Amino acid sequence: MAKDKAKPADEEVEAGEGTDAAEPKQGFVKRFLGNKKLLLIAGGGALLLFLGLGAGLYFFVFGAQAAQTRVAAAAPMPIVPPNVAFYDMPDIVVNIQSADGTPAYLKISVALELAAADEKAGIQALMPRVVDQFQSYLRELRVDDLHGSAGVLRLKEELLRRINVAAAPYPVKDVLLKEMIVQ
Repeated sequence: MAKDKAKPADEEVEAGEGTDAAEPKQGFVKRFLGNKKLLLIAGGGALLLFLGLGAGLYFFVFGAQAAQTRVAAAAPMPIVPPNVAFYDMPDIVVNIQSADGTPAYLKISVALELAAADEKAGIQALMPRVVDQFQSYLRELRVDDLHGSAGVLRLKEELLRRINVAAAPYPVKDVLLKEMIVQ
């Protein structure tokens, strides 16, 4: 035994190289389960496959049934048109500020959307107050404030807010721009 313990270093290296041949070969399942990288790739692929099958089943089978249910449950168009009235305001022409100080003018034509036709008489009585509110706001505008769709949307929102303050007992649903000219 003393001889076995005192082996030279060369023999240990040779014995280490030979241990691979002496170990039993692993089967496919043990090699597959032992390789974590291969296991993660296979698991991710299986997960993607199941998700794809589930999404296809949901959209093509259950989605078609839901669409048929929605079409069947859709309410029919009402025979009577909605109770809406429009009031055309007089044209307003104001001078507005420009960046370089040259005179600029804004001409605006507006229609007001009311809840009922009988509110037109009330709006007509309050029209001087409404025109005053509009002119005081429009005179403070700059030409740059009216550029693009965002500028027009801000203008409509501000006019709607001001008209609902000026015509307090008569609510206005919307301000519709018929014509807007900046010159």
